[in-house]
Amino acid sequence: MAAFKTIVAGLAIALTSAGAQADTWQMATPYPESNFHTKNVLQFTQDVQEATHGKLQIKVHSAGSLIKHPEIKNAVRSRQIQIGEFFISILANENPFYALDSVPFVATSFDDARKLYAASRPELEKELDKQGLKILYSVAWPPQGLYSDRPIEKVEDLQGLKFRVYNSQLARLAQLVNAVPAQVEVPDLAQAFTTGRVNTMLTATSTGVDTKAWDFLKYFYDVKAYLPKNIVVVNKRVFDALPADEQQAVIEAAAKAETRGWQMAEADHQAKKQILADHGMHVSDGSEALNASLHKIGARMATEWSRSAGKPGEAVLQTYRAQ
Repeated sequence: MAAFKTIVAGLAIALTSAGAQADTWQMATPYPESNFHTKNVLQFTQDVQEATHGKLQIKVHSAGSLIKHPEIKNAVRSRQIQIGEFFISILANENPFYALDSVPFVATSFDDARKLYAASRPELEKELDKQGLKILYSVAWPPQGLYSDRPIEKVEDLQGLKFRVYNSQLARLAQLVNAVPAQVEVPDLAQAFTTGRVNTMLTATSTGVDTKAWDFLKYFYDVKAYLPKNIVVVNKRVFDALPADEQQAVIEAAAKAETRGWQMAEADHQAKKQILADHGMHVSDGSEALNASLHKIGARMATEWSRSAGKPGEAVLQTYRAQ
């Protein structure tokens, strides 16, 4: 009996020890679980858990339920949470470099967006490292299209409309097309359009479906303005505290998530564009006149961005264009 009690006690100590070794990270993402980015995040966290045999678990808080989108980066930096996902260009007010992938018509295809990311990642790593953040992976959104509550046949049709913006590049675009910029986050889109706070926006097909844009909008023009990216970062001190084998597991899972995420983005764009059409929205590529004017404005904005970003920005654009 005494021996049995000794064995039970030993097992209890072993189980307690194993439990103490397990680590749980809190992760914030702004998007709902129906969004392909969040689906990819959930698969990433599952891969990490399996690769570490449960020693590292990541609890995902989606749809801005834990930390609001604009605060996610700083929450990871301050270790309020360990890991988070956010839209890169939301940081553009900190440094113009973060706005690169949202400069209209610099990269308008998935292949070009991958090349732009490859050219810019070293500088992104350098800037985020200064804030104690480590990049795990980044995934593009599908090409940004133009949504409107009325027909837009030429760029002049945007004049005076209330244009939804979420970063400095879109605010500048609104200014150049003589529209009125209005800051609106994804969860507030339906209310903003329904109440007339905004009339038009540039965003992905996936966002249109997530928000059921057909309930408050009639037109979608697939002008492929740009393919902005989300980025997943972890606090460096938290990551460095992991055992080497768990660090490697996170890095490998992140690499898989990046490859998988870009594939999901391409598939998502075509599928969601069809859903918009199936729900009665007028879907087209936009008129030649509209696209020509938008590309001209994009070229001007690329020049402006290069000047504001200085030598690092110029170097990245040169590297990208050389490809």
